[in-house]
Amino acid sequence: MYNQLEIKKLNSDLVSVEWLHKSSDAINLIVLDATINKVISPDSTRIPKARFFDIKQKFSDVSAPFPSTLPSKEQFQTEAQLLGINNDSVIVVYDDKGIYSSARVWWLFKVFGFKNVAVLDGGLPQWQQDGFQVENYTDTVYDLGDFVAEFHARLMTDFNGVNEFRNEKDTLVVDARSEDRFLCKVDEPKEGLRRGSIPNSKNLPYTVLFNGYKMKSKDVLQTIFDDLVEHETQMVFSCGSGITACILALGATLCNYNNLIVYDGSWTEYGSLTP
Repeated sequence: MYNQLEIKKLNSDLVSVEWLHKSSDAINLIVLDATINKVISPDSTRIPKARFFDIKQKFSDVSAPFPSTLPSKEQFQTEAQLLGINNDSVIVVYDDKGIYSSARVWWLFKVFGFKNVAVLDGGLPQWQQDGFQVENYTDTVYDLGDFVAEFHARLMTDFNGVNEFRNEKDTLVVDARSEDRFLCKVDEPKEGLRRGSIPNSKNLPYTVLFNGYKMKSKDVLQTIFDDLVEHETQMVFSCGSGITACILALGATLCNYNNLIVYDGSWTEYGSLTP
């Protein structure tokens, strides 16, 4: 146990459930539950002391035409402060799928200038599978945090940006959707959205990066990305609506790739704005 000590710096963008359990008493540690569509009820459970990160309502621009749209710097900062997040906090994010929306939250913090953030490898399923306890949610008002956001625009792109990137020789656009969706063999989950893919993009289904609930080893991830990348020095990740693209960004980060960008609107936007 850390016995009220602070964690100065995370050494990885991915931490194990064992590490989190051992580090749970650190006074500057904040655990965020990024589960999508979570309904907080008396029987809702969480990793002890976790705070609910409402990615769909409080940390998205709900006025935008596409789902999970990047919020403004002001909105992100305000909502993060309400969760008690400080500039010296250390954040670990998880979800109930293993690694899913937690990667989006990890990327959002990067976009808004917060570096000491990691994804919990295997999420809540791995935590419970390894025998660690959960607790019921309780209504909590946190002390207002002092986190100050700084927008790093280069980490995100939009429709116009991806149309430029897809024609650049040094940039690879990578689609995280399933192979069947990428190859137009099945309908999109979103009603009315056409089948298709971004021209010149390659397909790397996000599920390829997993072994069970957890990320594959770094060596295996390295091989996956090395086989994908040819001469390109920059990768732009897309998916359905900007969630699972961030899983690819996480995997590439673990392999020490740089110049990584997420297409915020992803296929939901691209397929809607092109014939």
